[in-house]
Amino acid sequence: MKKLVLIDGHSILNRAFYGVPELSNSQGLHTNAVYGFLNIMFKVLDEEAADYIAVAFDLSAPTFRHKAYAEYKGTRKSMPDELREQVPLIKEVLSSMNIPILTKEGYEADDIIGTIAKRYQSDEVFVSVLSGDRDLLQLSDTHIKIRIPKTSKGVTTVHDYLPEDVMNEYGVTPKEFIDVKALMGDTSDNVPGVPSIGEKTATKIIQEYHSIENAIEHVDKLKPPRASKALAEHIEDAKFSKMLVTIVTDAPIETEISDMVVGNLYTKESLEWINKLEFKSFLKRYENVETTSNIEIETDIINTGENWESLYKILKKAREFGISVCLEETAIKSYHTSELYAISITLDNKSYIIKDLDNIAEILEQITALDAKKYILSLKPLLKLLKSMENAKNFYDISVAAYLINPLKDSYFVEDIAGDYMGSACSSKSEMIGKAKLNEVLRFNDEKAINYFAMESYVAVHSGENILKKLSELGLDDLYKNIEMPLIYSLAKMEDTGVRVDEERLKKYANTLLEKIDKLEESIISKAGESFNINSPKQLGEILFGKLKLSGGKKTKTGYSTAADVLEKLAPEHEIIRDILEYRQLTKLNSTYATGLAGYIREDGRIHGTFNQTITATGRISSTEPNLQNIPVRTEMGSKIRDIFVPKPGYVFVDADYSQIELRVLASLSGDEKLIESYHSAADIHAATASQVFHVPLEEVTPELRRNAKAVNFGVVYGISAFGLSEDLSISRKEALDYINNYFKIYGGVKKFLDKQVADAKEKGFVKTMFGRIRPIPEIKSSNFMTRSFGDRVAMNSPIQGSAADIMKISMLKVDEALKESGYDANIVLQIHDELLIEVKEDEAEKVSKLVEKTMKEAVSLKVPLEVDAHIGKTWLEAK
Repeated sequence: MKKLVLIDGHSILNRAFYGVPELSNSQGLHTNAVYGFLNIMFKVLDEEAADYIAVAFDLSAPTFRHKAYAEYKGTRKSMPDELREQVPLIKEVLSSMNIPILTKEGYEADDIIGTIAKRYQSDEVFVSVLSGDRDLLQLSDTHIKIRIPKTSKGVTTVHDYLPEDVMNEYGVTPKEFIDVKALMGDTSDNVPGVPSIGEKTATKIIQEYHSIENAIEHVDKLKPPRASKALAEHIEDAKFSKMLVTIVTDAPIETEISDMVVGNLYTKESLEWINKLEFKSFLKRYENVETTSNIEIETDIINTGENWESLYKILKKAREFGISVCLEETAIKSYHTSELYAISITLDNKSYIIKDLDNIAEILEQITALDAKKYILSLKPLLKLLKSMENAKNFYDISVAAYLINPLKDSYFVEDIAGDYMGSACSSKSEMIGKAKLNEVLRFNDEKAINYFAMESYVAVHSGENILKKLSELGLDDLYKNIEMPLIYSLAKMEDTGVRVDEERLKKYANTLLEKIDKLEESIISKAGESFNINSPKQLGEILFGKLKLSGGKKTKTGYSTAADVLEKLAPEHEIIRDILEYRQLTKLNSTYATGLAGYIREDGRIHGTFNQTITATGRISSTEPNLQNIPVRTEMGSKIRDIFVPKPGYVFVDADYSQIELRVLASLSGDEKLIESYHSAADIHAATASQVFHVPLEEVTPELRRNAKAVNFGVVYGISAFGLSEDLSISRKEALDYINNYFKIYGGVKKFLDKQVADAKEKGFVKTMFGRIRPIPEIKSSNFMTRSFGDRVAMNSPIQGSAADIMKISMLKVDEALKESGYDANIVLQIHDELLIEVKEDEAEKVSKLVEKTMKEAVSLKVPLEVDAHIGKTWLEAK
């Protein structure tokens, strides 16, 4: 039997809009409804293995089949702007998939669906109708199944209705469902119904009389009496409502079933839309799509010394060119896990692939020392191949530049840059060579690999001018040239140096963890009175709330919630909770650090992590492979992880950390005189705030008041709400609101500054740091209150956190330069948000500590002094 799938376009789009959290692409285009629509559609198509498909939409300004109908429908609440802008988007995507879009003047989508479904249902064709509107249940028939998606807690399931399913759930036939709906009415769809008759009463009436017309004939006999009276007084409303909810099944729709044949959904055109909308989770559906670039590049293989000499003469005269490097993977335990395999150079419209030369490393040194402008997608990997990074002149990292222009994108690959800054389609690496390593396919002169590698240098140089021009227009020149570009060199050097790990200490730490975990497991099982899987939320929930009868248990379809916030509130009730919380902490430490870090230690005994410039929207540097910025410090066992990081023999660590940098940035940006004065008088800022906010003399500020003031101080930086502060301090929401209001009365300049950031973001769509870094905030214009509130908080916090990140980057650059100029044997080995860890020769540690402290304090000039705490130690923990 053939299968026809009909989709109620607006209905599914509307359901997706409200069922999927707000989502937008890096250009600020709202996409959640389109994403949800496609997700549901793909799920149904996979299940149905459909032979035919069509999507029906209402016209934007339809002429309804009845004038009165139009008047009623015209009073519907208009859709939010964020949803309205996605209607043409989903139509474009569907068209690119060759899916027919059906509309008809004077008819709604359900009329089109009703007509098509009834027309083509047969023993040969089974119809599935996908809609979020229960009105379509009236169409259910022997060969028509109505499929209604329902979303609960982020999970969408599709409920199916054949006639027997309608009868089982609603107690009436599909045809009778029309009359039930007409009697009860529907305020959301402006169907008046009959006053005082709800769903239960309407169902009972239709179960007995089977239609509104028959019920009207026996109106005197209806029960209860109020229903009889109501229907008698509103007979015309009942008839009119039935007319409104009855779907037309004989509309003049000219579409033939042959027009709805499912063809190739995964076209090049639809792939372009998926990429544009940044729906990466759908890309696996396009694995077999042959993609092409609209960029044509002439390529030449340079694999002899003579050819290289000829090219080098040309390069020496060139004003600019693009460059990319291909690395060859080697043994994983070796630090230098990659060696240079090939170089791609683009001059004008021709790319040269340099490979299979014994002196290729020397060739790279020659190229990088040239005076020409050199554009590259990612500079850091190239720098780590050089004998001296200082020889790399006049480079422009295009990915970092693109990140500054739009820090909300999640990737800055060749295809992203080509599309955004050249208006060109460009295939991604996976589309060109799949999962293979580039060097492996280049080795065999694979045409696609050569084209892709040539594209990297081509796009770099041909997008470069546009990107630099855009940087200038946005006022980002200084940030790019004086902070971000020099920082690439510092990060490359830091990664190259790495940080040493004492493997024996790591093993001992792991053993200690396992011993503690075993003891906790025994204790938990003993207190529970039976053996169970502690790592199973379902089993744990049954023990805590089923057996031990602890309060606050909320049972869901999957069992009781045992999330950390739930357990923390229960901690005073039973000792088992404290054990469970500690057990979870220790098992995470074991998997993430005790076991996880061991795999990253190279043959030189050091971890050479990766530090990223293009990940966070605020400008902060992030750490991966492994994440060395997330080493826990609040718990005893967590902080002891730092004890496994040690300098090489004869060296120590200097750890330098900014004190309250974000609060100091807030004081400087806001210009609040009282806050500035507190810092200039070297007061304990939290005690000073407590004194002001809680109206007590400074000398009478208690530790608890200081703790509360500290929460307010840092909470203000992050735009905390009264609810959030009440949760943090375990106080009432009114008390928390009073704290915040008092704070803003005292520090009026802070309130004025934060309000201005929100106003600026609403007007311009972005905020800036004191160094010009841009943070777009598309959420701030959302019609959704929660999303808009998030946007407000981001607008308040981003200039503060972003400025602090910029200061840290400037500081790192200046410390790097100061260490180099001083001649001391010292190197930065880690950057952790507001902290630098430096490995230094032991007899120079004191001098380096003072130099670093002074350099960081004087890195930038604010309205308040920057304070730095620097300590020396033989392990990271000791230095901290």
